[in-house]
This record gives sequence, C-alpha cells and structure tokens, in this order.
Amino acid sequence: MRVVSLVPSATELLTAIGTDPIGISHSCDYPPRVTTQPTLTSTTIDHEGRSSREIDDQVSSIDGAAYDLDAHRLDDLDPDLIVTQSTCDICAVDSSDVFEAVRDRNLDAEILALDPHSLDDVLTALLRVGESVGKTMEAAELRFEIHERINAVESRVVGLDSPRTAVLDWTDPLYRSGHWARDLVELAGGDGSFQPDGRSEQIQWDALVEYDPERLVVAPCGFSRERAVDAVSTLAEHDEWNDLTAVKEGHVYAVDGNALFNRPGPRLVDSLEVLASCIHPELSAVLDDELAGRVENVAQQS
Repeated sequence: MRVVSLVPSATELLTAIGTDPIGISHSCDYPPRVTTQPTLTSTTIDHEGRSSREIDDQVSSIDGAAYDLDAHRLDDLDPDLIVTQSTCDICAVDSSDVFEAVRDRNLDAEILALDPHSLDDVLTALLRVGESVGKTMEAAELRFEIHERINAVESRVVGLDSPRTAVLDWTDPLYRSGHWARDLVELAGGDGSFQPDGRSEQIQWDALVEYDPERLVVAPCGFSRERAVDAVSTLAEHDEWNDLTAVKEGHVYAVDGNALFNRPGPRLVDSLEVLASCIHPELSAVLDDELAGRVENVAQQS
C-alpha cells in the first residue's frame, strides 16, 4: 500500500507497525530513515533559533493557513492512503486542506484523519492505522506492549505520594499541556489537576503560582531538550519563579517535547516513563540512556 503521512505522530504510528510512508510532512523526523522521503508540506513559520515569544508572534501574525500542502507532489506520488490529523491546526496541515486537494485533483486515495485527545484515543488511533494499512495484528501487538509498559509504571508508583505536577507545552506566553497530559501525569503518580481536560490552554502566571507545583516539567511543543533548557531560563526571569516549590526543592525538568510529550504516537509511553522519573526521582534509574538524555533537571541552573 502506498501511504502518505502528513503528521509526525502518524509517521511514528505507521513505521512502528512496519509501514514506511512514501511521502511525509516537513516535520517528520522519526525514525530517522523516513527523512529521505519526499516532503509534501511546508510552513512560513521560522522556528530555528527563535524564542517562544518570537514564534508565537509569527503564528499570531499569519493571515490564513500556517502550513502549505504540495498538491502537485501529492498527485505525483498517487497514494492509496493519506494519514492526517484534526487535533491541532497550529501543528500541521489542516485536514480540510487535504480533503480539498484530493477532491480537486480527483485522486483515488482514502483519507484517515486522526483526532486523539487522550492516551486512550492514541491507542485507538494505533488500531485504526493498523486496520487501514492491513497491519491489524501488528497494531494490536504494539498496543499490548505499550499497555504492558504503562502497567509497569503504575506498579512502580502505587502507594507513593502524588506531588502537585505542572506540565507546560509553551513558555511565552504560558500554556499548560492538555489532551493526554493529565492522563500521563496521573499514571506517573502525580496530581494531574493542573492540566486541562481538553486542548492545551493559555494561562497567566497567577495560575501557576496559585497551584504552586512541586514538580514542574517544561516540554515546549517542537523544542529539543536543549531548547527547553533555554525556555526554562526565560521562565526564571519572572519575579515569582523562586517562590515556586518545585524551584525551591530542585524539581524543575526541561524535556525534549518534540520527541516525547507533543506527539500522540507510540512514544507517549516513553514520555510516561520520563515523567514518572521526574515526579518520583527515585525511579530515574529505570530509564535507558536514550530516554535519560531527553530530560534534564535544571532547577539548580535556574
């Protein structure tokens, strides 16, 4: 089957069950082998070397779509299936643009638009992708493996305290992570009440100060761990920063949001394991070297 993926999380779902797409979005970077495939999307937003505020200003100033779809290349690839998303119009091409391109060019392609907003939704999306590409058994096996890892985390944190935990997916302006973030925090043994039930939500500093997290996890959308560290340094410029319990007690973590928390794909279980190590540092030894390298305690640096 000839499959095009227009969102990184879908690419990760596809490759995890043994189906490499023949075309990808410009943001698809995992697994590394997919980066040799033709790209079908682009954006006018310049992320490289930009601060959170500069990127947000760019997004706010755009009149129209932030992402473009190369319909000519899509036509040339002639896919059987196009996997896209409806979860966030700031993160990828809007699914309506995909339907329009297929209709205008009379392409004989099915469109699978994923719209996960919880961890269960992500696991359901995995099964939908598997069914769509004829890999139902592989998808079910991967789902079982992910559940086993989730259960392992739950068994490690049972009976432990549930510290107040805040996960941020943007720092200027301040956003608290939504969608699956509350699920992850609670499964990892933390108090997830700070995270919204729905989409990520812009907040004022007063909300963070009032909640006063005992664990603060900063995973800006699309940022590597190194850029997340820089984002924390910006947070530390606020007058209220040093009054936060997480700062005073040394529990502020910069995380590779691009690889982990931001994408509703199979690596959310990696995110869960990293989060458990942040909420309960005594569990950090269970992380392998790769995962340990995606998180850094920056409380002392800030």
